[in-house]
Amino acid sequence: MHRLPDTATPQATDWSAAVTAALDWWRDAGIDHAFVDEPVDWLAAHSASAPDTGPSAAMPPRREPARAASESPAAPPQLDRTAWPQTLEAFAPWWLAQASLAPAGLRRFAPQGPASAALMVLVPMPSVDDKENILDGRAGRLLDALLAAVGQSRAQTYIASALPAHVPMPDWAQFHQAGLGEVLMHHITLAAPRRLLILGNSGISALLGHDPTNKAQSLRAINQDGSPLAALPSWDLEAMLARPALKERLWSRWLEWTGTETF
Repeated sequence: MHRLPDTATPQATDWSAAVTAALDWWRDAGIDHAFVDEPVDWLAAHSASAPDTGPSAAMPPRREPARAASESPAAPPQLDRTAWPQTLEAFAPWWLAQASLAPAGLRRFAPQGPASAALMVLVPMPSVDDKENILDGRAGRLLDALLAAVGQSRAQTYIASALPAHVPMPDWAQFHQAGLGEVLMHHITLAAPRRLLILGNSGISALLGHDPTNKAQSLRAINQDGSPLAALPSWDLEAMLARPALKERLWSRWLEWTGTETF
């Protein structure tokens, strides 16, 4: 096989073979264009010879411009406080029927349990797999185990949600603007529990309009007609199902909160 010279010299005058070999080497290395120090306008010659057809039409924008502030979606209408039920017995039918409490087409679940219960359990909304009653799915089974561990049962506990239906990706700030935080406080007042266990304090804190940086402290006690209601904020049931270690941490908080394992 004839070996090409590395460089062309007076003794090796096969310049064509040397240049071809060098170009092939760079091409195999992935270099397929020549680069020079001075920029070259490759379109200059074409532009100079092209006929002047006047200003070209502007390219359409790739996306619509952002809406003006006046076109922002309006805040949801405020709930008419004068129409709120004044007894716990009247609350559940209103909760299931009032259109402005949740988007249309979603299945709603009524709260369950007795008034003035020793413990009220509050969750942000029903679970996605609830069928007939609030928290009767997988998350509800975890709640049943928790209640049994503290000497309670569903029949003794008032179980409620801050929203009547499971809402995917809820906008808690918007629900707060609509007045659902006030509805929640009214609901708690009607239920009149001795203690409140909040399983999902992040969404509920936002619904009540609390400062996110101070949400845990702001839910430690909830004012109920001037009297503070002892409240324990914690993780939601779905989070504890995904991270079992949170159950142990909740148990530690429970003992710290009550001073005993059971009521």
